[in-house]
Amino acid sequence: MFGPDRFAPRLYDVPHEELEAAGIRGLIVDLDNTLLGFRETELAAEHLSWVARAHDRGFRIVMLSNNFSDRVNGLAAQLNVACIPNALKPLPFGFLRAKECLGLRRREIAVVGDQLFTDVLGGKLCGLYTILTEPIELKDFVVTRVFRFFERLMLRGRRG
Repeated sequence: MFGPDRFAPRLYDVPHEELEAAGIRGLIVDLDNTLLGFRETELAAEHLSWVARAHDRGFRIVMLSNNFSDRVNGLAAQLNVACIPNALKPLPFGFLRAKECLGLRRREIAVVGDQLFTDVLGGKLCGLYTILTEPIELKDFVVTRVFRFFERLMLRGRRG
């Protein structure tokens, strides 16, 4: 249940061709420490380019974040993607809303995020393909730092 289907150092390291070959047509992407470092305001060129290429290849994308509306909405607009802020991950409500927004079947959707206990667990609870990335930076919310400790224990020796 806790193991991701795939590991990747960063979102931009996930090949679009690999997703297409797996039948993935939609992406639910986390924001903080997946697309953007904690408290950063500028998206990296590599992530902007990866999302643009995903659009060009026909992928549908929804940003799903536990962060507040202003931050999430602004960055989603910059990427030209739909978004669901205040998602309460790993609870399934946000993931199910994102699935409906994508208009795809579960087997056609991948969740990409940096946290085992929010992104991967929530995706797994909803029957979605999951990709765990390394966090962009080590800074995190206090509660997230506690979860990262347990995440390291559970994933010891398993990261790609």
